[in-house]
Amino acid sequence: MKILVTGGAGFIGSNFVRYVYERRPDWKVVNLDKLTYAGNLENLEGIETGERYRFVRGDIADRELVGRLMEEEGIDVVVNFAAESHVDRSIEGPEVFFHTNVLGTLVLLEAARRYQLKRFVQISTDEVYGSTLEGKFTEESPLNPSSPYSASKAGADCLVQSYYRTYGMDVVITRSSNNYGPYQFPEKFLPLMITNALEDKPLPIYGDGLYVRDWIHVLDHCRALEVVIEEGKAGEIYNIGGGNEKANIEVVRTILQILGKPEGLIKFVDDRPGHDRRYALDSRKMERELGWQPEISFEEGLSMTIQWYRDNRGWWERIKSGAYRDYYERMYGWRLRE
Repeated sequence: MKILVTGGAGFIGSNFVRYVYERRPDWKVVNLDKLTYAGNLENLEGIETGERYRFVRGDIADRELVGRLMEEEGIDVVVNFAAESHVDRSIEGPEVFFHTNVLGTLVLLEAARRYQLKRFVQISTDEVYGSTLEGKFTEESPLNPSSPYSASKAGADCLVQSYYRTYGMDVVITRSSNNYGPYQFPEKFLPLMITNALEDKPLPIYGDGLYVRDWIHVLDHCRALEVVIEEGKAGEIYNIGGGNEKANIEVVRTILQILGKPEGLIKFVDDRPGHDRRYALDSRKMERELGWQPEISFEEGLSMTIQWYRDNRGWWERIKSGAYRDYYERMYGWRLRE
């Protein structure tokens, strides 16, 4: 099987590419990534180009490029990770989020329909459901996005569903809870807390720190996606949660405890607009219909993740300093967008 992975140089995408490359020798991967600020080819070091893997730098909203790749490579399945995903950035500048997350998804869908691909997998987020103080979101819960980011992802989901209902395309949508693990861009909450603690810098926490998220290790997410690609039912939505609800302040205190750092590093900062209080996913459909369950506990996964950032200090220091941009320009002549 030949799959087009979009956004495969980002956090979840690169982990998925690695997962497939190492565990599915019968799958061939074409990785299409624009290499914006969060895309990093260092995430894919050790993966050799050749018959099983090809990297292409480009925009999923580029109709000509996307169509040419699907035709020339004989793509069977699209797995669309490509997305602008940082909520704070979406508040500051929403337009690019709708360009990539909505228009880009539309371009991919049209090309997939034209070349009659076997399956289109849309990687979405629990944030499309908005916030809830009680219970858990099921796949039937209404969409109620709170930020420009989550609104753009909800719009993309609606587009994908429309292609199933209008054209009969084989599409599947997955909505996962907060991912964590290796290669996550240090601007995100958990790696920011870990790397700041390692540098003895303040750990900024929004509001009162009691915002609750459900955490899933990225490898558990990759396993779930493998099952969805092979066994998911066309037209369906699947929630992929870790079953690990934690308040932000609890997570930060655990990180400091593991690293032996003082709680005095915690710094409460003004809250961001439209901050969702709690996310919680009901993933029983994945277990009931596809036999998937998360295997990595939060305690084990967090310890593994902290150790990875300890062992790969050069990786995140280059990102935080901006040195990796110079590397791309020197080696490839590529300028990365901020």
